[in-house]
Amino acid sequence: MIITRTPFRVSFAGGGTDLKDFYIQNGYGAVVNTAIKKYMYIVIHPYFHDKIRIKYSRTEDVNSVEEIQHPILRECMRKVHIEKGIEIASFADIPSGTGLGSSSSFTVGLLNALYAYKGQILPREEIAHQACEIEIDILKEPIGKQDQYAAAYGNINHIRFNKDDSVNVTPILITDSLKKTLQRNLCLYYIGGNRNTRDILSEQKQNLKQLSIIKNMQNMLTLADEIKTAMEKNKPQLIGQLLHKGWLCKKALAS
Repeated sequence: MIITRTPFRVSFAGGGTDLKDFYIQNGYGAVVNTAIKKYMYIVIHPYFHDKIRIKYSRTEDVNSVEEIQHPILRECMRKVHIEKGIEIASFADIPSGTGLGSSSSFTVGLLNALYAYKGQILPREEIAHQACEIEIDILKEPIGKQDQYAAAYGNINHIRFNKDDSVNVTPILITDSLKKTLQRNLCLYYIGGNRNTRDILSEQKQNLKQLSIIKNMQNMLTLADEIKTAMEKNKPQLIGQLLHKGWLCKKALAS
C-alpha cells in the first residue's frame, strides 16, 4: 500500500503572474506562497481484480484507463503507464474550490503515489513539471504554475516563472519568532460554498489585454519581491501592509 500526504497552499503575493499569458508577455512572473498543515491524501493498493477502482467523491469501476471519467486521474495514469489491477482512493482535509490549490495538490500527490507504486522516486522539480503538463498542457485548465510547485516543494518559497518556461524555486528562510507571529495573526475562514477557479482565471486571462490590468499585475509582481524581503528582514508589520496592497490589486483583476 502506498500513501502520500501533499499540502495545500496559501499565496501571499503574485498570484496571477504565474499565468503563462502574463509571464511570456511580461518576461517573467513571481509569487510568494507557503504550504499549510492541511493535506490531500492519496492511497494506492493492488486490486485483486484485473480492473481499476477509483474512489473520490464518487466511485469508478472500469476496465481500462481510457474509461476513467476523472480527467486528472486518467492523465496521471497515462503519464506513469499504469494500465490496471490498481485501486486508488483520495481524501482531503478541506473541500475543493476553496482557493487553496487542492486540484494541484491532488495531481502532485497522485503522481508521487503512482511512481512510488512502480518503485520510482522522482525529484520534486520533475513532479511539479509533470503536474503542470497534465493540468495546463493536456487538460487545458486556465491556471498558473504556482500551485503545483507549492505542493511539490512545501515550506515558504519565492517562485519565479521565466519566459522560457523554466521555474526557479527559492526557499525563504524566516526566524522562529516571525513564524510564530504569522501563525498567531494569519487566519483562514471557511465561508461556505466554493468558487469556480476556472471561471475566475479565464476572466483574468481575458483581462490581460487591458493595459490597466497588466499594470496591476506588474504591481503584484513587485509585491512578491517586497514580501520576500520583508520576511527575510523579519518585518511582520510590513508584511501585513503588503498583503493589504496585494488584496486591493487582486480585487481589480476579475469581477
